[in-house]
Amino acid sequence: MTERILICTDLDRTLLPNGSAPESPQARPIFKRVVARPEVLLAYVSGRHKALVEQAIAEYDLPQPDFVIGDVGTSLYELKQNHWLASEAWAAEIAPDWAGYDHARLQALLAGFSGLTPQEAAKQNRFKLSYYLPVDMDTAPLLRDMQTLLRAKGLRAELIYSVDEAEQVGLLDVLPASATKFHAVEFLMKQLGIDVAHSVFAGDSGNDLPVMASAVQAVLVANASLDVQQEAQRLARQQGHEAALYQAKGRFLGMNGNYAAGILEGVAYYLPFTQEWMQAYE
Repeated sequence: MTERILICTDLDRTLLPNGSAPESPQARPIFKRVVARPEVLLAYVSGRHKALVEQAIAEYDLPQPDFVIGDVGTSLYELKQNHWLASEAWAAEIAPDWAGYDHARLQALLAGFSGLTPQEAAKQNRFKLSYYLPVDMDTAPLLRDMQTLLRAKGLRAELIYSVDEAEQVGLLDVLPASATKFHAVEFLMKQLGIDVAHSVFAGDSGNDLPVMASAVQAVLVANASLDVQQEAQRLARQQGHEAALYQAKGRFLGMNGNYAAGILEGVAYYLPFTQEWMQAYE
């Protein structure tokens, strides 16, 4: 019997075809059937909170996942018969990074920085402080100064910047340093006893970069922006993990490499035996 494999994928503009690039119409049906196999465990890894993940599953007729890593890695749920079970083990793992600061106290600490507009309450949680930034803002000095202040206060924080292309606005998440998508994926792999050789992560945006640069086998879907592609390649090269980063090219099974087509292309690249499952559904 084939060993269990773990497929982890971002949602927006990765599995969800909600970007400007076209979707190959056969891609999501093939993906849905592949992840339904008993050997496959599926995790959605998203910046969305629980309600928005549920909305995406309904709106795009997505397969029900086994796990959801939400809020850019600050929440982890196991799904059993439509019941969302929050992982207390994950909360305990990341809590020490904020050195006793709660959400309100941390927001007050950062209130002096200009250009930061707090996101809506629904997009915040205990371990995620999120802001909007002007899309044309030079973020490097801001992020440097914020990190200097946080370190001075004894906090271990990760600052994740990305761009919402549809809304043309910058997004900044302040997270516990251990709560990136990468650390959450790594934690889940350890909990499940599944190694990197049997795991694949797919993404497209800035908050996926920590995984893209790691030893986790990762695929950038073809519709990822050129900036993200270049930065992912630079970081992977810098960390010596170039072999664990694949850029979807298209033409696999006659598809264009965007969204679910890119996920399938990457899974087949790293786990060639899965190609037989995909071809069965052409």
